[in-house]
Amino acid sequence: MTRNRTFPITAALAALAAAPHLGGCSLVPHGIETTGSLPDRKQLAAVTPADRDCLARAMYFESNRSSEEGLLAVGTVVMNRLESPTYPNSICGVVGQKRQFAAGVLHKPMRDREREKAQQVADAILAGERHEKVGGAMFFHTAGYTFSYRNMHYVALAGGNAFYEKRPWYDREGATPRQSLARVQLAQAAQGHVSQDRLSSAGGARWTAQATRSAVRAAQQTPLAELGPARNVCRVAAAETGRSPG
Repeated sequence: MTRNRTFPITAALAALAAAPHLGGCSLVPHGIETTGSLPDRKQLAAVTPADRDCLARAMYFESNRSSEEGLLAVGTVVMNRLESPTYPNSICGVVGQKRQFAAGVLHKPMRDREREKAQQVADAILAGERHEKVGGAMFFHTAGYTFSYRNMHYVALAGGNAFYEKRPWYDREGATPRQSLARVQLAQAAQGHVSQDRLSSAGGARWTAQATRSAVRAAQQTPLAELGPARNVCRVAAAETGRSPG
């Protein structure tokens, strides 16, 4: 599992994470830099218990709930958007933004056991934890889908989602080639993200070869006609307007 970075916070924010009944406090105090901080810093609303619930809900409905890493990755995107001047200035505002997260994300019921896990990860995020590979990315889509847009630089796969940044085909700084989804898939497989029991089974080698071919094919496909009900941050706008997802 990916090791994650922890960022400095105020004691008041830590208290909020530990005791949800407390009042809100400033999410980004003056002088503190957090993941995804931008030069054009906006004024953020104080974090409330309702924001904690909204954060947990986004992770619950957008990720594989058995994957703590996947929950953390979605939560990191929410916080990155919160800090961006492009998005609303509260967590609930970001999560509730029209056609960005799963339908009914703010009001559908959650199962107790899975809700508790999502709330625990939400507390960790409010205490400063972030998914290291997601970094400052603000976009993701269901991992089973691929797009032909050339500005999608993939950074991580977690919890059934593919996370990416929007970049030119070649970065302006250092001329680094854009990273494809297939490349991320292969890199994570090589790092042991593929379960060992599948690799060690009699058909493990055959399955690995098939997965490699599938990953390469996936990077060459454009499944806009197959988008259907996929729950992701960017699905509707891309299909309806022809713009790049996100």
